[in-house]
Amino acid sequence: MSGSSETGAGKVATPELFDKVVNLTKRRGFVYPSAEIYGGFRSTYDYGPIGVLLLRNVKDAWWRSMVQLRDDVVGLDASILSPPAVWEASGHLKNFTDPLVDCRHCGARHRLDKLDDPEVCPTCGTRGNFTEARQFNLMFKTHAGPVEDSAAVAYLRPETAQGMFINFSNVLTTSRKKPPFGIAQIGKSFRNEITPGNFVFRTREFEQMEMEFFVPPAEAQRWYEYWCEERHRWYLDLGMPAEKLRLRAHADDELSHYSSGTSDVEFLFPWGWDELEGIANRGDYDLTQHSEHSGERLDYFDPATNERYVPHVVEPAAGATRTMMAFLMAAYDEEEVRGETRTVLRLHPRLAPYKVAVLPLSKKPELAAEAR
Repeated sequence: MSGSSETGAGKVATPELFDKVVNLTKRRGFVYPSAEIYGGFRSTYDYGPIGVLLLRNVKDAWWRSMVQLRDDVVGLDASILSPPAVWEASGHLKNFTDPLVDCRHCGARHRLDKLDDPEVCPTCGTRGNFTEARQFNLMFKTHAGPVEDSAAVAYLRPETAQGMFINFSNVLTTSRKKPPFGIAQIGKSFRNEITPGNFVFRTREFEQMEMEFFVPPAEAQRWYEYWCEERHRWYLDLGMPAEKLRLRAHADDELSHYSSGTSDVEFLFPWGWDELEGIANRGDYDLTQHSEHSGERLDYFDPATNERYVPHVVEPAAGATRTMMAFLMAAYDEEEVRGETRTVLRLHPRLAPYKVAVLPLSKKPELAAEAR
C-alpha cells in the first residue's frame, strides 16, 4: 500500500472495480462478513487488522480537521440508547420511515422510492404485482431493564445528532462557548434498513461523523455555504480525485421539512453518484422541538446585544464507513512490475494503514521507505 497522495484518478468506476475492491478487502484483512462461520448475518461486517487502521485514520482525519484544528468546535460522546421521548420530540417516531412494498409473485421486499420502475419487481421482473405501500419505521426498538413492557421501551439511536441537541445547554455552560460554535461526535448509529446493500455503503449498523454548528439566525446561510465548501475541500485534500467528487444541492422537493437548504457531497461509485455526506441548514427546528417537549430552555442570551434567541443549526453529517469505502475505491490501482500485475492502494499518507512496511516473504525482500 502506497503512502503516495496520488490516486487511481484515471480508473473508471465499473462493476469490475467494485468486485475487485470487495475481494481485496476480504483477502487482505480490511473487512470480513460478520459471523461468517455461522453463515453470516446480512448487512453486518467486521473490520480486520488493516481495515480497522484505515477506518480509524479516516475518523482521526475528520476529528483533526473538525475539532483539533479549530477553537470553535468541541467534542461529545453521547449515549447510544435513548428513551422514546427523545425520538418523539425529534420526529423520528412519526416520520423516520420508508415506503415498503412486497412482490406478490416472488415475495421480495423493496423500498418503493428506490425502484427504477415503481411497477416492476427488480427481483423477478413481474409488473404491477406489488402490495400497497406501507410505512416502515427504521429505528431499532429494545427494552431497558428486566421487564419487557411499554415503560421499558428504548431505542438504538438512528443518528448521533440528537445527543448533541439535548446536550446543548450542558455544553454551552461547561465549555463557555457562544454562537457560532459546534459540537462534534463520532459514533455508531443503527437503522433497520429495508434494502441494505452495496457492501459497507448501506448497512444496518454503521458509524457517523457529525457536527452541529449553532449560529445566530441571521448568520445561518453564510455558515451553511461555508461548511459546504469546507467539507467538499476536506475530501480533495485527502487525495479524492476531483472528477469523482461533487457537491450537489437538493431540489426543493428533496428537502426535509425542517431544512432551508441541504447539499450532499457525492462520490462516483460503480453504481453511480451517491452520498458521502450531507450538509443541512436545519434552522431552529431541533432545539425548539426538544425545548417544547422537555420543558427546558434551549436558547442563548447574548449579553452584548441584550438579545435572547434560539440558535439555528448547520449540520455536516458524514458516514465514516462509506467514506472509507470511497477512499478505497479511489485509491485502487493496478500496475505491471517485471511482467506481473500487482495491486496498489494509492492512499493519502494520513489515511494509509501502514506508514512503513518490512516484507520478508516477498521474492526479493525490500524495505519500504517511510511514506512521504
